[in-house]
Amino acid sequence: MIDIKYQNAFTEVLEILKSISKEDYDKIPNEEISVFEENKNKDYDFKYNPNKTLKEQNVSKEAKYIIAILFRDYWATPEQKAKIIKKEKQDEILTESKNLDKFDSNLIFKKQSSKMIEDKEKVQSDRQITVYKKSLWEKIKEKVLKTLKASEIFK
Repeated sequence: MIDIKYQNAFTEVLEILKSISKEDYDKIPNEEISVFEENKNKDYDFKYNPNKTLKEQNVSKEAKYIIAILFRDYWATPEQKAKIIKKEKQDEILTESKNLDKFDSNLIFKKQSSKMIEDKEKVQSDRQITVYKKSLWEKIKEKVLKTLKASEIFK
């Protein structure tokens, strides 16, 4: 089943297409119009006012994209179509490069290595080195034993 936002978009597009000239409407293949008709939201009530902009009428983003594609494919002059296609390719390249930046291995490893360093520092700060200090009595005992061994009494 088609998502409701696309069903609503098809309803909006069909309503907008009612306000264009018959000549422009006839340029759209019947198969496409049929897809819009079959998949529209019959419960969604949208009225289009040709005297207002799409933005003023809160036309959905999806409907705007569909209208843009219809314009590119059926109503644009060859020059307009070439400009649109060029712009779409540039946008696609930009999008791909942004996605590549997200997954750039250097950035990932940089983030991981800095995180590893932070973790290591945290572990080291959590560990406290216990320094064993000899008591005064143990120090005296050691000295006595060393002198006795040196004098060879225990040999």
